Amino acid sequence: MNEGDRVRVQRAEQTFEGVLLPSSTPDQLVVKLESGYNVGLEREKTDVELLESDVYNIESAQQETERSSIAFDEDLPTVSLISTGGTIASTVDYRTGAVTAQFDAEDVLRAVPDLAGLANYRGRVVANILSENMTPDVWQDLARAIYEEIEAGADGVVVMHGTDTMQFTASAISFMLETPVPVVFTGSQRSADRPSSDNVMNAVCAVEAAKSDCAEVLVCMHAGPSDTRCALHRGTRVRKNHTSRRDAFETVGAKPLGEIEFDSRSIHFRRGYVPRGEHDLTLAADLETDVTLVKFTPGAGPDQLGSVEDSEGIVIEGTGLGHVNTEWLDTIDSLTSSGTHVVMTSQCVDGRVCDRVYDTGRDLLDAGVIEGEDMLPGTAKVKLMWTLANSESVAERMQRPLAGEIQEQSRPWV
Repeated sequence: MNEGDRVRVQRAEQTFEGVLLPSSTPDQLVVKLESGYNVGLEREKTDVELLESDVYNIESAQQETERSSIAFDEDLPTVSLISTGGTIASTVDYRTGAVTAQFDAEDVLRAVPDLAGLANYRGRVVANILSENMTPDVWQDLARAIYEEIEAGADGVVVMHGTDTMQFTASAISFMLETPVPVVFTGSQRSADRPSSDNVMNAVCAVEAAKSDCAEVLVCMHAGPSDTRCALHRGTRVRKNHTSRRDAFETVGAKPLGEIEFDSRSIHFRRGYVPRGEHDLTLAADLETDVTLVKFTPGAGPDQLGSVEDSEGIVIEGTGLGHVNTEWLDTIDSLTSSGTHVVMTSQCVDGRVCDRVYDTGRDLLDAGVIEGEDMLPGTAKVKLMWTLANSESVAERMQRPLAGEIQEQSRPWV
């Protein structure tokens, strides 16, 4: 029997049917089941029966080089698909059985035929990595790529990205780029080879969002566990709140900016947004990477700050309204006096920092801490990286909303 054959495998009282895959060790059988999952079995403890030969030619699938060709329709808008990798652009690595990023934007078009007829497409690969490997350098490459695609006439941009760090990249692009067209991030929680994959609906809804009138940086992901609608989140207000649910992403401090019904493709916005064409295309891609995010926990001493004392900027996740142990005060005062910018955020999911209520907060303000308002800690770090490289008025810029990262009021029911 060969890889690609359909087999029935008997082990003790269990029976498995599926396609025989390559294995990284001769002692193991790897079988892809109808459910989309793989199972590994010890060869010595199984009986294997051939059901059908060569139902899935793995070698040709891995070496596929055919490019998708979608006819140009001058009545349709042009959407640029930019791939950075991640689960939406991934498949199973048949050497290990694990999910790996190895598709480019053109492969996504071939894998999601529902995209045909929605737009004219241009495909571009900026990176081919899982999102835990994302870096500020790649953020800058991505910002430049988006800029070039819009400058070349794209009516909207869809960025395919791994979900684990998507919120950081979306924040970075929100600060680095002013855009006259929508820039929409999307991904998937489950790879395309799984029956429960969310890649099709997320990709289709992202393209619809890229055709909309909302010229902001958005994140488009499932709004619920079923395949009915996607939520549109502002790139600076979104957070991944679950490891594996398809509706893992939530807007913090408010409801999502809008939603897209999958069947009807209709878009509903809840509140105001920057309309298409209001901003000229501008790029400010410089970043100061020497910025650290520090989380305060009970019992943590100020030595945590000593390890980053040479940083250009520090964002602290404080407690409640934005507090740390009073033992940190002298170290913070020393840091700000030497030119390090220290921004205070809160570990609370909702609400804003206010260091004028309790004595500790007032002492922090006297020590030179900048209040981070209701910015998410990760967003505050990215904004500080951008602000240090692009502004001399760091404190003023950090406390002024630039891309929806600071809300006028903290009203989670809106």
